[in-house]
Amino acid sequence: ELLKELCQAPGVPGREQPIIDIMERELKKSCDSVQIDNLGNVIGIKKSAKNDAKNNVKTVMISGHMDEIGFVVSYIEKSGHIRFCPRGGHVPRVLVSQRVKIYGRKILTGIVEGSPAFLNRDEMNKAPEFKNMHIDVGMSVKELKKIVEVGDAIVMEGAWIEQGNMIISKAFDNRIGCYLVLETMRQLQKKKLNVNVLALGSSQEEVGVRGASVAARNFSPDLGIALDVTAAFDVPGVPDAQQVTKLGEGVAIKINDQASISNHGLVSFFKALATKNKIKFQMEILPFGGTDAHAMQVLGGGAVCTLSIPTRYVHSPSEMLHKKDIKAGVDLLVKFLEHADKCKLEF
Repeated sequence: ELLKELCQAPGVPGREQPIIDIMERELKKSCDSVQIDNLGNVIGIKKSAKNDAKNNVKTVMISGHMDEIGFVVSYIEKSGHIRFCPRGGHVPRVLVSQRVKIYGRKILTGIVEGSPAFLNRDEMNKAPEFKNMHIDVGMSVKELKKIVEVGDAIVMEGAWIEQGNMIISKAFDNRIGCYLVLETMRQLQKKKLNVNVLALGSSQEEVGVRGASVAARNFSPDLGIALDVTAAFDVPGVPDAQQVTKLGEGVAIKINDQASISNHGLVSFFKALATKNKIKFQMEILPFGGTDAHAMQVLGGGAVCTLSIPTRYVHSPSEMLHKKDIKAGVDLLVKFLEHADKCKLEF
């Protein structure tokens, strides 16, 4: 229910307030204190049981970004159709004929459309450009302007569906990371740890890891663990060597992506913990993209790793993941924080 609440709430970059409220509410139950900074980052602080200068206690930051890709209203046509500006990385062909929700004075449902391709057979198989796309809410401009104005947030509409071990929803990228943070801290609520934990819900990741950059600079954690989705291309037509990860094969321990290289000691430590505790895992090398690990690597203490939940159809209204992979992610993160003081870095 918590993951569903996180996914179905709106939170485009810079407009994450509904997610901030959930993160603050839940972290107050499990942390010693909770802060919200000027960029909208939510930071829950759980102090080590050995928190004194003599013990040289390490600080670990775990980060799940709160924002989802979305849009803002950029212009309202005389016809009542809405032009929009993307926030985050969208694939135009995914958007055509999809429903979206516009968060104005009240919530409206609209349909994304491009140029009327059916009028030109040569254009039928081409994806429209953003500049040719609009949102239709079926209202006159006079009606619409009473409700919607430039700058209002727009998110894709993606229903929550459970089928066996699979869940389909919008915004698993990256409400699943937020959920991992919250569930892990809940399970550790009454446990004494040998490290300080900074439980971060970061803002504006989809537009350049901005929130995690500010938080890492302000707190300078010794270790940084990003929690995010990763590509699962385990579908027909994709060779095994190019699938990156597979649903149901466990949490993914990232070796590298385009933005960060995981510390080899952290990778080895995660693998050993997973093996010892019989937690299913798989290794991940992502040939594109990045996570909050990039910000924590260059502005924090330098040693980072990412734990990923394999997800099909990322950055679409119908992302798909496997329940057992979520459980594996929580289990491994809990074990890591219980033993993080024993992790030795390798270079």
